[in-house]
Amino acid sequence: MKTINDYIKLDLYKIDYKQVLNNYSILIIGLFIMSFGVALSVRSNLGTTPISCIPYVLSFKFPLSLGTITILFNTLLIIIQILILRSKFPKIQLLQIIVNFIFGYFIDFSLYLTINIIPTSYVMQWFICFISCIIIALGVFFEVNSHAIVLPGEGVSLAIHSVTHTDFGKLKTYFDTTNVILGVIMSLIFFGTFKGVGRGTIFAGVVVGYIVRFYRKLFLLLTNKHQ
Repeated sequence: MKTINDYIKLDLYKIDYKQVLNNYSILIIGLFIMSFGVALSVRSNLGTTPISCIPYVLSFKFPLSLGTITILFNTLLIIIQILILRSKFPKIQLLQIIVNFIFGYFIDFSLYLTINIIPTSYVMQWFICFISCIIIALGVFFEVNSHAIVLPGEGVSLAIHSVTHTDFGKLKTYFDTTNVILGVIMSLIFFGTFKGVGRGTIFAGVVVGYIVRFYRKLFLLLTNKHQ
């Protein structure tokens, strides 16, 4: 399946617009699933995922919604990509701006949908946290397999990869780890304690990748059965 970057190299009259629409439909579905998982991680009160760590900490400090701060944070990540790649930055990746706004809106909407989810025990907190990881991983799986525009978080890792040729998986791990460390530092500076960062953040950082790989293997297994 071709990506949108493949399409722009072709004559406009030869573009498979139906395929492009299909790709972006899958991406939008993935974004909503992911945002719902992020909302559940917030409701668990154990700390959200590494990519949402910094926006979540800042949401306790500033009178803005988590979705709004996520949009601002991801906009910064887009700027970082442009600074890294300069003239080599694919213009089509500016669509990340639109995707960014959609994702931010989905997060706020998902928080509204989950407003009545209040864990009454530590066990329930972990149950909600685990469910959030399963849902986030499913959203990531949809995003990756949409073959459309990547989210700014992955975009930064890809930009560094294109310049340094360092393994993308390692860069993504470094990026997520940096987010958590910065989130912890901000939390300690602003509040003198861990606020918005917790065991759930570390758990999600470790588990989500494995669940995404499980979805991939399951998808390959199911598709092979139909062939």
